Amino acid sequence: MDRNKDFHTVRGYQLLDQNNRLLTSAMEDYLEMIYRKNLTEKYMRINLLSEMLNVKPSSATKMVQKLSLLGFVKYEKYGIIFLTEKGKELGEFLLNRHNIIQRFLETIGINEDLLVETELIEHNISSNTLANIKLLNEFFEKTPDIIKLFEEFKKKF
Repeated sequence: MDRNKDFHTVRGYQLLDQNNRLLTSAMEDYLEMIYRKNLTEKYMRINLLSEMLNVKPSSATKMVQKLSLLGFVKYEKYGIIFLTEKGKELGEFLLNRHNIIQRFLETIGINEDLLVETELIEHNISSNTLANIKLLNEFFEKTPDIIKLFEEFKKKF
């Protein structure tokens, strides 16, 4: 049996996973941002979305149209975007995933480029790993002495 037969580069794993993933990383970012706004307002405008994601309004429009075709958002005239129930459900998951990873990184002392690190990880993490990080976050929350020990340990290196 050739153990290397099942090995792939990161890009290889991404391509394999592509068939199992409905959304690209960029689509996830858009949906997460729309969901964040939906927590305080019932709708989002294209111009605000493009501003929040630092993209051109035309790029935001194209992406929102794709999300609309997939049934995650309703895109109406004058650049108004509403989340569907399907979009709200996935948006909530995406925001929770982001928060779980960010919380873990903060706990282990990642301060510089925290948002960049979170972004890089969140689109390339398995559900099993995410579940274990969430559990680890809860463990750290209930055992703060462990964090203190870890911080002391880090100082030695």
